[in-house]
Amino acid sequence: MSNQQRILITGTAGFIGFHLAQLLLTEGFRVHGYDGMTDYYDVRLKQRRHAMLMQDGNFSMTEGMLEDAALFDRIADEFRPDVIVHLAAQAGVRYSLENPRAYIDANIVGTFNVMEAARRLEVKHLLMASTSSVYGANEDMPFTETEKVDTQLTIYAATKKATENMGHSYAHLWNLPTTMFRFFTVYGPWGRPDMAPYKFADAILGDRPVDIYNHGEMYRDFTYVDDLVRGIRLLIDAVPVRPASKDEIEEGDSLSPVAPYRVVNIGNSEKVRLLDFIDAFEQSIGRLAIRNYMEMQKGDVPATWADADLLKRLTGYRPETGFRDGVAQFVAWFRDYYGK
Repeated sequence: MSNQQRILITGTAGFIGFHLAQLLLTEGFRVHGYDGMTDYYDVRLKQRRHAMLMQDGNFSMTEGMLEDAALFDRIADEFRPDVIVHLAAQAGVRYSLENPRAYIDANIVGTFNVMEAARRLEVKHLLMASTSSVYGANEDMPFTETEKVDTQLTIYAATKKATENMGHSYAHLWNLPTTMFRFFTVYGPWGRPDMAPYKFADAILGDRPVDIYNHGEMYRDFTYVDDLVRGIRLLIDAVPVRPASKDEIEEGDSLSPVAPYRVVNIGNSEKVRLLDFIDAFEQSIGRLAIRNYMEMQKGDVPATWADADLLKRLTGYRPETGFRDGVAQFVAWFRDYYGK
């Protein structure tokens, strides 16, 4: 695809949307951001991200909620995107226990509005964010895109699985090329304050206890944000095409037999023990954590681990930043941003 194309990204004031917009702008794309600027976490962080993006003449943005279908439709009609990348969502596994309605409104109703605009405008490719949380109680690892995912453990994960199903139906009904990507524990500079890396750095630098769930017997496939958005960028060009028959689908490909629709994991393909991840923070900061070992939280899973072979097959790319290098870069940003 030509880099003169117009890409509408939802969630550009968010952690991942900000990094993706930055990458696309460096390649010369026209980018319009749409973000609700909700106060789920410190809005000043979101404002700083948007202010940085606004320094590029190829970036424009609208502040609005995805649930506002009339506003989103008007913006989409005016911008006329070639591609839509839908990243905006109510995030957070734990917050979904406290305020489940926010997830229905933002993730299901909001996503429906995005899909309707994509259908009406006949975009070349609709890409939408899902999550490793859809694997739920699955235990066969690494997780592959072709395995059955029917055991979500939180309303957050359930809404994300619902959007995958909605995406498939629209791809089938309207021949709308759609790629869903499942993220695996993304971290890095400009990360969210509700995520573990932010909490670890803040607590260790502040000499406060670090809460460590399941007594540290947790494993995550930590994915550095630059690797993640590089994967998304490359997937923009990997437009799915409805196969003529099932026989055309290669083994291991999640391409639907009845729609131009595919699900792709974006992960580091490395199962990292939580205690080793905390060790990396201690090394980067030069101070030991005060460890507060706790029981497993409701809705949490003991391990995630991505099989990223399909991403490599489609794009030639596989995330490769080691977690110690990624943590060092995150800590450097954190200390600079907060002056610690």
